[in-house]
Amino acid sequence: MSKKEQKASAPKLEHFFEDVYAVVRLIPPGRVSSYGAIARYLGRSGSARMVGWALNGALQLPDVPAQRVVNRQGRLTGKIHFGSPTRMQELLEAEGVAVQDDQVVNFAALHWDPEQELSAE
Repeated sequence: MSKKEQKASAPKLEHFFEDVYAVVRLIPPGRVSSYGAIARYLGRSGSARMVGWALNGALQLPDVPAQRVVNRQGRLTGKIHFGSPTRMQELLEAEGVAVQDDQVVNFAALHWDPEQELSAE
């Protein structure tokens, strides 16, 4: 495949970001997902960082609950983008998600995997 064909078939970054926002809007309050789970659901396994980049831009979109997305271990790795070191944790705790030492408590039970959750609907 030529570079021109690859470029034409590659999804546009802005569309990927919009797809990320659409999935994140589906995460129920009190649950969390991970960057990698969202990337896999969107057919972009290995693009967890791109999901993070998309969410950095979503902080100005009030309808995208970016605080509900953490790393694969439940750590609040994106907290530096929330304006204060504790804002992400505060938003999660307001939804009933316990956080201790920048880690979601009981992460496995609270993890919302779009591949599993959305295929069941």
